[in-house]
Amino acid sequence: MPNVEITVPEHLEMQIAQMVEQGEFVNREEAIEELLSTGLRAYKTSGPMEDDQEFQDDGMMGHEDEYVF
Repeated sequence: MPNVEITVPEHLEMQIAQMVEQGEFVNREEAIEELLSTGLRAYKTSGPMEDDQEFQDDGMMGHEDEYVF
C-alpha cells in the first residue's frame, strides 16, 4: 500500500485522536484510511461543491463544542 504524507489542521488531528481514544478506530492510520475512504465515496455520490457554497475549514457546524463531519 502506498504511503501518503499530509498536513492537517490541529483540530482535525484532535478529532482523530479522540475517535481512536474512544475506540471507534484501532489506531490513527485506520482512522485516517476509513475517514478518507468515506469522504471519497461521499464526494463521488454528491459531486464537487458549487463555487457559491462556502467551505468552512474550521470544522464547526454552528456548535461551539461539537465537531460534525
